[in-house]
Amino acid sequence: MTELSDLYTYSSALGDSESDAGIFRVELEPAGPTFQWSDGMFRLHGYQRGEVVPTLELIFAHKHPDDREQCEEIVGQVSTTGGFFCMYHRIVDAHGKTRRVLTSGEAVLGDDGSVVALEGVTVDLSRTLQRETEQTARDAVAGATATRTVIDQARGILMGQLKLGSDDAFQMLVSTSSHRNVKLVVVAAELVQLANSPEARTYLDRAVRAIQLHGRADHAGGRRAG
Repeated sequence: MTELSDLYTYSSALGDSESDAGIFRVELEPAGPTFQWSDGMFRLHGYQRGEVVPTLELIFAHKHPDDREQCEEIVGQVSTTGGFFCMYHRIVDAHGKTRRVLTSGEAVLGDDGSVVALEGVTVDLSRTLQRETEQTARDAVAGATATRTVIDQARGILMGQLKLGSDDAFQMLVSTSSHRNVKLVVVAAELVQLANSPEARTYLDRAVRAIQLHGRADHAGGRRAG
C-alpha cells in the first residue's frame, strides 16, 4: 500500500513556519475500515509511524470528550450518505497535549454509487490561534495606550490655553465629543493635529474657543437641570 505524503501548508500567523498537518484515507471494507495515515497524522496524535496501527477506536479515543459524539455522528453520516465534511474540534495526543484541529474531507463513491472510502486532511490550528490571540492582545494594548496619549495631549493643550485644571479640561473634551457625536479620541486627535500644524495659532484658537463654548453650555445646562 502506497504511503501518503504530507501536504504543503501556510498560515499568515506563522509566516515561514508550516502548520502541523496530515493526510488520511479510510477504506470502508466489509471486514472493517482500514486506514492510511501520512507521517503528519501520526505526529498530530503523538506517535511515530510504526508505533501504532490506526483504527477507528484509536481515532475516536483521541477526540476530546466534549467533541467525540459530534465527530462520530458526522463521520457515520458521511460514511452512509456520502458528501463532504468539515469539523473544527480538539484532539488529545498520546502525551496529553490538547490540539485544536480542522479536519475536512469527502466520501469516495464506488461504481454503484455507494461510499467506499473517506479521505481528507487534518490541520493543527493551535499555534495559529495562539499567535493571533497574542497579536490581538498586543494591538489592543497598543491602541489603548495610543488613545490615552492623544487624549492626555489634548487635555494639556486646553489646560495651557484656558488655564484650566486637568479634570475641567477633560470634561470639555467629553462635552465636545457628545455635541458632535464623535468619539472622544477623534476630538482629541483633531486638536493635537491643529496644535502641530503650520497654521496652529489661528485654527487652534478657534478650536479651543469652540470646545470652551460646548463646555460652558453643558455646565449651564447642568445648573438649570438642577
